[in-house]
Amino acid sequence: MTKWVYRFGGGKAEGGAADVALLGGKGANLAEMAALGLPVPPGMTIVTEACLHYFGNARSLPDGLRAEVLAGLADMERLTGRRFGGAERPLLLSVRSGARASMPGMMDTVLNLGLNDETVQALGHDSGDARFAWDSYRRFIQMYGDVVMGLDHEVFEEILEDEKARLGHDYDTELSAVEWQHVVSLYKQVIEEELGEAFPQDPELQLWRAIAAVFSSWNNARAVTYRTLHQIPHAWGTAVNVQAMVFGNLGSSSATGVAFTRNPSTGERSLYGEFLINAQGEDVVAGIRTPQSLTEEGRLASGSEKPSMEKLMPETFAEFRAICDRLEAHYGDMQDVEFTVERGRLWMLQTRAGKRTTRAAMKIAVDLVDEGVISEEEAICRIEPPSLDQLLHPTIDPRVARTVLGSGLPASPGAASGEIVFTAEDAVAAEAEGRKVVLVRSETSPEDIHGMHVAEAILTTRGGMTSHAAVVARGMGIPCVVGAGGLRVDMRNEQLVGPGFTLKRGEVVTVDGSSGHLLKGEVPMIQPELSGDFGRLMDWADKARRMAVRTNADTPADARAARAFGAEGIGLCRTEHMFFEGGRIHVMREMILAEDEAGRRAALDKLLPMQRSDFTELFTIMSGLPVTIRLLDPPLHEFLPKSQEEILEVAAAMEMEPAQLARRVEALHEFNPMLGHRGCRLAISYPEIAEMQARAIFEAAAAAAKATGAAVELEIMVPLVGLRAELDYVKACIDTVAADVSRETGLPIGYLAGTMIELPRAAIRAHVIAETADFFSFGTNDLTQTTFGISRDDAASFIPTYQRKGIIVQDPFISLDFDGVGELIRIAAERGRKTKANLKLGICGEHGGDPTSIRFCEEVGLDYVSCSPFRVPIARLAAAQAAIEERRRG
Repeated sequence: MTKWVYRFGGGKAEGGAADVALLGGKGANLAEMAALGLPVPPGMTIVTEACLHYFGNARSLPDGLRAEVLAGLADMERLTGRRFGGAERPLLLSVRSGARASMPGMMDTVLNLGLNDETVQALGHDSGDARFAWDSYRRFIQMYGDVVMGLDHEVFEEILEDEKARLGHDYDTELSAVEWQHVVSLYKQVIEEELGEAFPQDPELQLWRAIAAVFSSWNNARAVTYRTLHQIPHAWGTAVNVQAMVFGNLGSSSATGVAFTRNPSTGERSLYGEFLINAQGEDVVAGIRTPQSLTEEGRLASGSEKPSMEKLMPETFAEFRAICDRLEAHYGDMQDVEFTVERGRLWMLQTRAGKRTTRAAMKIAVDLVDEGVISEEEAICRIEPPSLDQLLHPTIDPRVARTVLGSGLPASPGAASGEIVFTAEDAVAAEAEGRKVVLVRSETSPEDIHGMHVAEAILTTRGGMTSHAAVVARGMGIPCVVGAGGLRVDMRNEQLVGPGFTLKRGEVVTVDGSSGHLLKGEVPMIQPELSGDFGRLMDWADKARRMAVRTNADTPADARAARAFGAEGIGLCRTEHMFFEGGRIHVMREMILAEDEAGRRAALDKLLPMQRSDFTELFTIMSGLPVTIRLLDPPLHEFLPKSQEEILEVAAAMEMEPAQLARRVEALHEFNPMLGHRGCRLAISYPEIAEMQARAIFEAAAAAAKATGAAVELEIMVPLVGLRAELDYVKACIDTVAADVSRETGLPIGYLAGTMIELPRAAIRAHVIAETADFFSFGTNDLTQTTFGISRDDAASFIPTYQRKGIIVQDPFISLDFDGVGELIRIAAERGRKTKANLKLGICGEHGGDPTSIRFCEEVGLDYVSCSPFRVPIARLAAAQAAIEERRRG
């Protein structure tokens, strides 16, 4: 029989941190804290399986859940001495989501549940504070009305703002009990007018509807977007945590706050966080009020004159600091905690591994190794490989002059420039047009997630370091400044107004998320140094990994960048890219348009020194490291003009009749060029092309070897082989040229000749092809296209629909399709090595830089992965994690 509810509180708990898949992150950690004897308000967690049942059964809750929830409520009443819906000492509840992966602000929460026209009076009498009771009631109606009943929260905000203006109040805290009571009546009135139903007075009905609403929020638009961006499976579902309310808005001896046990931006070992006196938790994270620093150190660093918690509540703060130290020691990682102080009594509401910048994650992981808390391998596994991209972003050049327009809190480091936009929708539209934007808001909300994702940087005028904008931006690696209080967003006129200036939509600014500054115009940037903690962690990763990491590089600039990022050779050099540069395209077209072989050879003689020069520079840069050169791959028509205007222009440049050129273009036209006259098929039809390229490669290798004193570790790759006979033909051509160049130079030339496995037939016949090939390199871009029968260029029109409808989880062009394409790779690897045990195996498609795909490559036993230069560090770390995972599994 399924157990739907797990209870916690009173120093006991059903379940713990290990049960995250069942209880969600929040529920698992609440249970863990309760079992540790920490002050946790009692509660219960409705398991993720109930969410899956809810969506799988026409949004109905499972049988048996009611009895378990009522039993849990009875337990909470016993532990608190309060009664749910009671006319005296009423028990109020928080109803919160809790997925197994943190999704900050993406799903819904209902606080103060259980209040109605009767219990609000009891709460006021019990607390001795009628104002607090009515304030809590209006908060509950506003939240419940929005989350459960579907009336937009802006409707309530407008009522409140109108009332504050009428009463002459600037802040919510100025409203009296009577004034809050009037606001409550207005809230209930608008609900009845807009929705045609009264606000529910039955606490049990409130509870069941809130539970259903939280489950439903698993599939709201912002949650779905967040999961897609962060590759969180849609099938996981969320737990629901029902917990006794504790109140941080019970006067000056009460407070609420959020803290990190280390600085989430820098990784420094220092308690870091914010709190608000006389407030509830939503006030802190929503950015509605600018919070105060927890510590005196933090207050001084921020320049705030508002007292810290350390100063205001020294005894409670000392207790809180001790709990934070204990939690970090228990979990062995930096923690993100939420807490409430109710009339001097501390309550812990949540702990979880804190979201942090990659730079902070690096420092924390390295420091924890130095402190003896974790091993080097554990430190490697603590860093998300894609997050390394944050360290590759530019920062502002310190040597240039800058005009500071405003400043706020440095919420997420790095710097970026772009045009100002004021809405998420405008950000998405601009990005689609290829324009870079900075999203400027008073404060962000979860509904802005799609715009935040495409923005170069984010600026908010309100909120603190734990506001929605700050947390989400850090997770995405986007530069962000929050709480820029000296600036004002004028949404009506789409302007950002500051002291002595007004910026309109479309004007360019630079956000420096490291200093907290907003700068005028586009400011020059520099690339960061990848040393220090980064260097140490990558050294550990290099020791831990088995696979080599190469780069896909076609130019000297790419090769130099890749070596700087730790690449161990070139896994793919696409020679065709070299033909498009400068005046080379003209010579290439001469070759293509030649009427016979003699004409083609005359043009190829002009291309030979160009190719040789390119290869010599690449071999010199990569001295001592393997370099894989792929022979010409695309169909010849790609080098020719397409439009009538281009044909006229090229014909004039080549001194030929436009009609003659048009006929040649038409003759080379292919209905399906992806599967047409390309790859090794060109080398068989026009062997002189392969001969020229082979000669350029071997002569360059000889020249580079003389210049550097190191032999070139050369690999020549024949593309699009499906038949062994194709490879035999082209390899014979390569071997002949190698012998000629060796004889001419007097130097022995060592090389491997292999093929790109990018056709299903090649994978299936790998055991035969391996008789000729010295290596296989899996070209997963084309192998995915030919396996699925999908054009990568056209897939974007329907792949997102497939993902939304659950037909596929990941885009197969981003993460390798293990079941189909992956199975072909496995077959080719096994059959190829059965024929030739020392057959070198690698991957050079875009998947070579994808951590999920790299794990598969480790499992299959490939020798190396190859990826774009800026993904080399990501691949190095992912390869290390994959090797560690394999060792632990084996």
